[in-house]
Amino acid sequence: MDLVFDTSALPVGDRAEAWRESTARALVPTELTLRDAARFEARIHTTALGATRLSAMSYGPLLSLRTPRLIRRSDPEHYQVALILGGRQGVEQAGNNAVLRPGDLVFYDSSRSFTAWAEQEDGGPAAQSLLLQFPRRLMPLAESRLARLSAVPLSGSEGVGRVMRGFLEALAAERSRCGPYDAARLGATAIDLAAALLAHHLGDERAAAPSRSPREVLFLRITAFVDQHLREADLTPSAIADAHGISLRYLHRIFQQHGTSVAAHLRDRRMARCRRDLADPALRRLPVHAVGARWGYPTPSHFNRTFRAITGLSPGRYRELAHEHPDDDDPGDALDVG
Repeated sequence: MDLVFDTSALPVGDRAEAWRESTARALVPTELTLRDAARFEARIHTTALGATRLSAMSYGPLLSLRTPRLIRRSDPEHYQVALILGGRQGVEQAGNNAVLRPGDLVFYDSSRSFTAWAEQEDGGPAAQSLLLQFPRRLMPLAESRLARLSAVPLSGSEGVGRVMRGFLEALAAERSRCGPYDAARLGATAIDLAAALLAHHLGDERAAAPSRSPREVLFLRITAFVDQHLREADLTPSAIADAHGISLRYLHRIFQQHGTSVAAHLRDRRMARCRRDLADPALRRLPVHAVGARWGYPTPSHFNRTFRAITGLSPGRYRELAHEHPDDDDPGDALDVG
């Protein structure tokens, strides 16, 4: 697993903001309060598993809020299953409130507000957890039913919960020995296990059976994989096909059957992220060319041409309109661009 955040190299005064920024990129944006900022320590290791991501985290006492405002600004539309490894932790969502101990599992949703907290008990270890994230659209269970299980403690000591716990722990330990094809398959297995766990606690194991055709499931996994890797400039149709163990011709056929092409889907998803970041007040000081570079356009001229072809505006003008009309869904609507 790759180390993406470590407070040990940071001045104490910078740690809270650095943690907030790192978790926004690797997890989801939240509002953060540290219980003891002067002594706060944290570390995140993360790894991609196809469309799925697994993160191993340790952190000091904190309070984290996922608010409606943050959801409107940025929502990866992920479900999350956490395995608690250390400390006393809790999460509140959808009217449920879980107090969690080591060995517990808990499910929650990035598209709903939540409050999460962690405490370091006297003489005990820092709060630690493994967090599995995957796109909501890959879950075969209905959203309306899953809300009942948000922020509900799920035992990891018996039955399906014990299987899920063992799988996540083994995956974190052995990921470095798995190749990219292995990782994609293991990510799909993790989603299947999460569905089995949640269906068990809903009292209907049959509900976890896939209701889509294998080709439809593959398309959803591929598009979720694309969303996970949009930042990579070398994310090409060939790389996508290789990651899923299929031919390039078959990949193109799958997208054609959904009324689009691989290249068009990549462009549209990258442009959506660029428009979001250009409209984000928190990123106003980030240069326009850096916005393009962070979403797979390392060459400013290519980014400018592509952006103008899609929106009819330069990235800089789009940003100006976004801040002049912050309530518009698409700032380009404020200007008749023909």
